[in-house]
Amino acid sequence: MKPQAFVFFGIVGSGKGTQVKLLMEYLKSKGGLESVYAGTGEGFRSLIASGSYTGNLIKDTIARGELVADFLTDAIFTNILISSLTAEKNLVADGYPRTVPQSELFEQMMKFFKHDKVSVIYIEVGKEEAMNRNLLRGRSDDTVQGIAKRFDEYINNVVPAMNYFKNKTGYTIYTINGEQSIPDVHKDIIKALGY
Repeated sequence: MKPQAFVFFGIVGSGKGTQVKLLMEYLKSKGGLESVYAGTGEGFRSLIASGSYTGNLIKDTIARGELVADFLTDAIFTNILISSLTAEKNLVADGYPRTVPQSELFEQMMKFFKHDKVSVIYIEVGKEEAMNRNLLRGRSDDTVQGIAKRFDEYINNVVPAMNYFKNKTGYTIYTINGEQSIPDVHKDIIKALGY
């Protein structure tokens, strides 16, 4: 089995994080290759927790519902690949790429790391459903205005970042209905990937 890359796209509240975990557990249970989890959100959170100057700047950006600057996001993601990715491991990307320039960079990274089979998994959830789920979560930055702003950022920046991979050799985009139960979304992902 050749190592692959899996890239998850989904608006905040789409259940993307949960589905990433479920897929990684599934791949492991199949006795397949180990997977490297590359999540930029985790990287941002640990930088913020460090209380560093960079961390505080990121905190302000996220509080405003804006995307973190490309160079920082690139650096965090690249760092994970440099330190963890090998020829025998799958890659599971979560929260990256989120802009078209990041997608171009991601394509270069996959060539470099020889992961030329890439499955892009888009968990689609409507604005209303995403809004309801986010308000239920009750995170401090989850206000109606904050969520609406993140949704617009998503449509304007992240969806074009995903569409960049359309018709690219080695890349397949799977659109999954995210407005189902967690097990059903997982089942649809597994089925789409052909497992």
